Amino acid sequence: MGETQTNLLQGTLDLLVLKSLALGELHGLGIARRIEQITRGTFLVKPGSLFPALHRMEEAGWLKAVWGESENNRKAKYYRLTKAGEKQLGAETEEWTRIASAMASALKAV
Repeated sequence: MGETQTNLLQGTLDLLVLKSLALGELHGLGIARRIEQITRGTFLVKPGSLFPALHRMEEAGWLKAVWGESENNRKAKYYRLTKAGEKQLGAETEEWTRIASAMASALKAV
């Protein structure tokens, strides 16, 4: 794959964060790595975008955070989905699936 990075569309970051936490809790850097992994390197999330989003989603009740130690024995905040976050993930997945389908149809139109 090339070295091209893609900017996230409005609202995409929330969905990617929620999806990255669907399998279990992660700290911020782990979330960024998971997003890079699940998008095959298409989206690289910088801390300046990620941490305000995590804080906002925690305030919304979609995430719960606890302090723990990272792999390199540093203090890190670990995030996990709440029931509200799981519900939000389902709703946003449905909405983005609908949008992606509509865009695919529009691009095939003659």
